[in-house]
Amino acid sequence: MSSPNQLEETLLTVSASPHIKSPETIAKIMWNVNLALAPAAIFAVIWFGLPALLNIVVSIVCAVGTEYLIQKIRKVKVTALDGSAFVTGLLLAMCLPPNLPLYMTAFGAVIAIAVAKHSMGGLGYNVFNPAHIGRAALMVSWAAWMTKWTPMTSVIDTVTSATPLGILKEKGYSALIDTFGSRAALYKAMLLGTRNGSLGETCTILLVLGGLYLIYKGYIKWQVPVCMIGTVGLLTWAFGGTAGLFTGDPIFHMMAGGLVIGAFFMATDMVTIPITLKGQIIFAVGCGLITTLIRLVGGYPEGVCYSILLMNCLTPLIDRLVKPRIYGREGKKHA
Repeated sequence: MSSPNQLEETLLTVSASPHIKSPETIAKIMWNVNLALAPAAIFAVIWFGLPALLNIVVSIVCAVGTEYLIQKIRKVKVTALDGSAFVTGLLLAMCLPPNLPLYMTAFGAVIAIAVAKHSMGGLGYNVFNPAHIGRAALMVSWAAWMTKWTPMTSVIDTVTSATPLGILKEKGYSALIDTFGSRAALYKAMLLGTRNGSLGETCTILLVLGGLYLIYKGYIKWQVPVCMIGTVGLLTWAFGGTAGLFTGDPIFHMMAGGLVIGAFFMATDMVTIPITLKGQIIFAVGCGLITTLIRLVGGYPEGVCYSILLMNCLTPLIDRLVKPRIYGREGKKHA
């Protein structure tokens, strides 16, 4: 006959889900994303100077401040310091020209938080990437300022007042090579960030290192940036040249514009990307396809922002079409 102590040891504890707990929190994840972005942001300040620093600070302060005020007005728990509003402000600033007037940057940050995030219910409920909504709002409001670039000079290279993609769109690939002196010099400038562009689209190597850190931490899946960047590389190689098929420069296009920061830090947004890995791959390929289409056929030299926003629209549809299998029922999906 079992003793009372033996019976107590065999009792099971039944509790509400979740049963598997993780030490990861929203704040921890968001501040790690900010940490991954920090090297590229610091380089932007070094390369572009005080205007870059002011734009970053204004964007972050306005994003965090807007979140705080809205949560106070809504009388909900204030989470303005959990890092999510901070990363939205930082990402927005890194998608803007360094010489953008500060009131425009502030406007974009308010739109990103108030409209793209909290009008839909707050963190976890937004359909679109908030930072890109802020950028898109600025693009339609002040298009001239959003495409205005200040000539930047370093001890290594003198960079034209236009971005590399802008030169390619307006004057062609030969003029682009002539501007930088050689293809090797062009690649070097793209990799190290000694070129013109938005704050966060210049230093490719630092953005990639930040993205690899997020992959290492398990916050994003490597397939998303690889598929998005790879799709752009393949399509621009096939159709981006002027001498026929497969005469384009895929290496340039994979490092140009906001592709790297978009692929690692925005297309991987946990809220706006499909749930399943298969769905995320479809999402990434779609982003790459639309980016290439805008770059090669559209009138705008860059297409990363709009490609991600358009694919955000399709995320619910992708989730509906690509559903995970029910555990224990091979070959069957949710009804």
